[in-house]
Amino acid sequence: MPLLLYLHLILALVALGLVLAALAAPKRPGAHRILGRLAASALVLTAVTSFGLPAFGHFSALHILSTVTLLSVPYAVWLVRQGKVAAHRRIMLMNAGGLLVAGIFAALLPGRALHGMLFG
Repeated sequence: MPLLLYLHLILALVALGLVLAALAAPKRPGAHRILGRLAASALVLTAVTSFGLPAFGHFSALHILSTVTLLSVPYAVWLVRQGKVAAHRRIMLMNAGGLLVAGIFAALLPGRALHGMLFG
Protein backbone atom coordinates (compact mmCIF):
# COMPACT_ATOMS: atom_id res chain seq x y z
CA MET A 1 0.00 0.00 0.00
CA PRO A 2 1.27 3.47 -0.79
CA LEU A 3 2.34 5.67 2.10
CA LEU A 4 -0.25 8.29 1.12
CA LEU A 5 -3.03 5.76 1.63
CA TYR A 6 -1.87 5.09 5.19
CA LEU A 7 -1.60 8.83 5.86
CA HIS A 8 -5.11 9.34 4.49
CA LEU A 9 -6.50 6.54 6.65
CA ILE A 10 -4.77 7.82 9.80
CA LEU A 11 -6.00 11.37 9.15
CA ALA A 12 -9.56 10.10 8.62
CA LEU A 13 -9.48 8.17 11.90
CA VAL A 14 -8.00 11.16 13.74
CA ALA A 15 -10.67 13.42 12.20
CA LEU A 16 -13.41 11.04 13.31
CA GLY A 17 -12.08 10.92 16.86
CA LEU A 18 -11.69 14.69 17.04
CA VAL A 19 -15.17 15.29 15.64
CA LEU A 20 -16.65 12.98 18.27
CA ALA A 21 -14.61 14.70 21.00
CA ALA A 22 -15.71 18.15 19.78
CA LEU A 23 -19.35 17.01 19.80
CA ALA A 24 -18.99 15.73 23.36
CA ALA A 25 -17.23 18.85 24.66
CA PRO A 26 -19.26 21.65 26.26
CA LYS A 27 -20.29 24.17 23.58
CA ARG A 28 -18.49 27.21 24.94
CA PRO A 29 -15.02 28.64 24.47
CA GLY A 30 -12.35 26.22 25.56
CA ALA A 31 -12.28 22.53 24.79
CA HIS A 32 -14.93 22.60 22.06
CA ARG A 33 -13.14 25.40 20.22
CA ILE A 34 -9.73 23.71 20.40
CA LEU A 35 -11.11 20.29 19.46
CA GLY A 36 -13.19 21.85 16.71
CA ARG A 37 -10.18 23.57 15.17
CA LEU A 38 -8.21 20.32 15.28
CA ALA A 39 -11.15 18.37 13.83
CA ALA A 40 -11.63 20.91 11.03
CA SER A 41 -7.92 20.74 10.22
CA ALA A 42 -7.99 16.94 10.17
CA LEU A 43 -11.09 16.96 7.92
CA VAL A 44 -9.39 19.31 5.46
CA LEU A 45 -6.14 17.31 5.47
CA THR A 46 -8.08 14.08 4.94
CA ALA A 47 -9.87 15.65 1.97
CA VAL A 48 -6.62 16.99 0.50
CA THR A 49 -4.86 13.62 0.73
CA SER A 50 -7.78 11.89 -1.02
CA PHE A 51 -6.85 13.62 -4.27
CA GLY A 52 -3.60 11.68 -4.32
CA LEU A 53 -5.57 8.43 -4.25
CA PRO A 54 -7.62 8.17 -7.44
CA ALA A 55 -9.57 4.92 -7.57
CA PHE A 56 -8.91 2.73 -10.59
CA GLY A 57 -6.78 5.46 -12.18
CA HIS A 58 -9.44 8.19 -11.96
CA PHE A 59 -11.38 10.09 -9.38
CA SER A 60 -14.46 8.53 -7.81
CA ALA A 61 -17.68 9.86 -6.32
CA LEU A 62 -15.93 10.01 -2.95
CA HIS A 63 -13.75 12.79 -4.36
CA ILE A 64 -16.88 14.91 -4.75
CA LEU A 65 -17.26 14.60 -0.99
CA SER A 66 -13.66 15.77 -0.58
CA THR A 67 -14.39 18.85 -2.68
CA VAL A 68 -17.51 19.59 -0.65
CA THR A 69 -15.48 19.24 2.55
CA LEU A 70 -12.80 21.64 1.29
CA LEU A 71 -15.50 24.22 0.59
CA SER A 72 -17.81 23.68 3.54
CA VAL A 73 -15.34 23.55 6.45
CA PRO A 74 -14.03 27.10 5.89
CA TYR A 75 -17.62 28.24 5.35
CA ALA A 76 -18.68 26.67 8.66
CA VAL A 77 -15.80 28.43 10.43
CA TRP A 78 -16.89 31.73 8.88
CA LEU A 79 -20.49 31.08 9.96
CA VAL A 80 -19.60 30.51 13.61
CA ARG A 81 -17.47 33.67 13.60
CA GLN A 82 -20.55 35.53 12.34
CA GLY A 83 -22.56 34.13 15.26
CA LYS A 84 -24.60 31.75 13.09
CA VAL A 85 -24.13 28.78 15.39
CA ALA A 86 -27.06 26.68 14.12
CA ALA A 87 -25.83 26.85 10.51
CA HIS A 88 -22.27 26.07 11.68
CA ARG A 89 -23.54 23.06 13.64
CA ARG A 90 -25.56 21.77 10.68
CA ILE A 91 -22.64 22.01 8.23
CA MET A 92 -20.13 20.45 10.61
CA LEU A 93 -22.53 17.59 11.37
CA MET A 94 -22.93 17.03 7.63
CA ASN A 95 -19.13 16.92 7.29
CA ALA A 96 -18.92 14.38 10.12
CA GLY A 97 -21.64 12.31 8.47
CA GLY A 98 -19.85 12.52 5.14
CA LEU A 99 -16.65 11.29 6.76
CA LEU A 100 -18.48 8.34 8.27
CA VAL A 101 -20.30 7.47 5.03
CA ALA A 102 -17.07 7.72 3.03
CA GLY A 103 -15.36 5.38 5.47
CA ILE A 104 -18.17 2.87 5.28
CA PHE A 105 -18.18 2.92 1.46
CA ALA A 106 -14.38 2.68 1.32
CA ALA A 107 -14.48 -0.32 3.65
CA LEU A 108 -17.37 -2.17 2.04
CA LEU A 109 -16.87 -1.63 -1.69
CA PRO A 110 -14.80 -4.40 -3.27
CA GLY A 111 -11.84 -3.11 -5.22
CA ARG A 112 -11.11 -0.26 -2.80
CA ALA A 113 -7.83 -0.41 -0.92
CA LEU A 114 -9.44 -0.26 2.52
CA HIS A 115 -11.75 -3.14 1.62
CA GLY A 116 -8.71 -5.17 0.61
CA MET A 117 -6.92 -4.30 3.85
CA LEU A 118 -9.91 -5.31 5.97
CA PHE A 119 -11.29 -8.30 4.08
CA GLY A 120 -8.55 -9.36 1.65
